[in-house]
Amino acid sequence: MGNSSAKVEAKPIEEKKPLKPCCACPETKKIRDECIITKGEAECGHLIEAHKACMRHLGFNI
Repeated sequence: MGNSSAKVEAKPIEEKKPLKPCCACPETKKIRDECIITKGEAECGHLIEAHKACMRHLGFNI
């Protein structure tokens, strides 16, 4: 009987730093910020909510 064990390469484990809120969802953050600067917060509710949804999806409690 042959030994048919699969060869597994060891990969170094990367330590992931926790994602900071300031760095999360850069796409929605940029669009939201540009809208707030040019139109004011009252006109950008849908973009603000989209950014909050993205943050929640990444595990932030917003």
